[in-house]
Amino acid sequence: MFPQLAARIVRTTAPRLLWKFVWNFGIKGLISVEKFKRRIKRGEYFPPFLYLSILNSCNLRCQGCWVDVEAPRSQLDLGTVNRVIEDAKAHGNSFFGLLGGEPFMHPELLDILEAHPDCYFQIFTNGQFITEKVARALRQLGNATPLVSIEGREVVSDERRGRKDVYNKTLRGLRHCLDAKVLTGVATSVCQTNIRELLTEKWLRELVAFGAHYVWYHTYRPVGPKMNPELALRPEQLVEVRKFVVAMRSVVPIGIVDAYYDHSGNSLCPMSTGASHHIGPTGGIEPCPIIQFAVEDATDPRGIYETIRDSSFLRDFRELSAKATRGCVVLERPDLVGDLVRKHGARDTTLRGTAMAELNAMTPRFSQWLPGEEIPESHWMYRWSKRFWFNDFDAYQNAGHDLARKSGELGHQAAPRVPELEAESHAASTRPR
Repeated sequence: MFPQLAARIVRTTAPRLLWKFVWNFGIKGLISVEKFKRRIKRGEYFPPFLYLSILNSCNLRCQGCWVDVEAPRSQLDLGTVNRVIEDAKAHGNSFFGLLGGEPFMHPELLDILEAHPDCYFQIFTNGQFITEKVARALRQLGNATPLVSIEGREVVSDERRGRKDVYNKTLRGLRHCLDAKVLTGVATSVCQTNIRELLTEKWLRELVAFGAHYVWYHTYRPVGPKMNPELALRPEQLVEVRKFVVAMRSVVPIGIVDAYYDHSGNSLCPMSTGASHHIGPTGGIEPCPIIQFAVEDATDPRGIYETIRDSSFLRDFRELSAKATRGCVVLERPDLVGDLVRKHGARDTTLRGTAMAELNAMTPRFSQWLPGEEIPESHWMYRWSKRFWFNDFDAYQNAGHDLARKSGELGHQAAPRVPELEAESHAASTRPR
């Protein structure tokens, strides 16, 4: 499979763009992770991967979206983004994720890419603003990969994303990227309405035939003002997604990304490990995109490196979430998130001002942490690369205890058993909610 994938990428990606990917993302990215590991040994945390939501505006109205797409536009200006990236580069970073809203609605998006030819950017997009002209500009710049979100075929896409003809318009943008020989991926938030359509080998082979180079399956998280918990996957479906991803990596010649498991199949959270944090469109430095609270700001004169390194708010989130769960602390322990927000007096970084009310309204549920269902990587490439450069970086071991195993039936659809944080021993146990 891997030789087929490599040959296909070489054949369908412009050589200069492929070199930019190998050097800026691959080699420099690995160096960035090694520097991160050395910082950890000194007790200093600054993530090798920063994600920036550069604006809140979007042309779609997706179910379960946590971004203030209905509010007046708020965006990070070019100066702020450049300062963040320059400071991060000075400490070894070379990869940045750009999110929205819809990033291609930001008037200075291409200027950001042009200002940093020595970096690599992954742009999370619905693809509908990628015209032939924009695709040609991406090819000329050479340092970005669009990750185009597809949430279903024609009917499901319109339902999930609140507009008409979403699927065809998104495919058009995807086609423009691939025709320009830009390295391009497809992302899917797997939920109840698309799991049977898009979590299939047939769909992956359609993407290969279309020309896509990689896919990223992540599971739907019911958060935000319209969280729609009915779309969330059941525990056995979470296991199904993991099994599918591991199996298809050895079968279909397409790269498959995941961000929540190590080489042995142990679940993890990139925020808890310190591997990534997020900057929102108002400048707030947040633990991750779905935790919309912040104490510090990207405009802090100390610079992004010192601001994140010295943040007790981010430190507590990393440490306490690692003590509570190997999964998503927001889904499993919204009460713990609320306690941390109140402890630090963190501000609501949304424009709607309802983030705490949304958090209080959440029902604890299963996330990716399903003890006893660990599925190790079977393909040597993924197993080897994760072992050295994408794992938990001992975050859970350093939490001071071993997390208890969950109990209960995986197929049970009632509210899940979730870890309880015990004040005295900091040991996690389980009990029915």
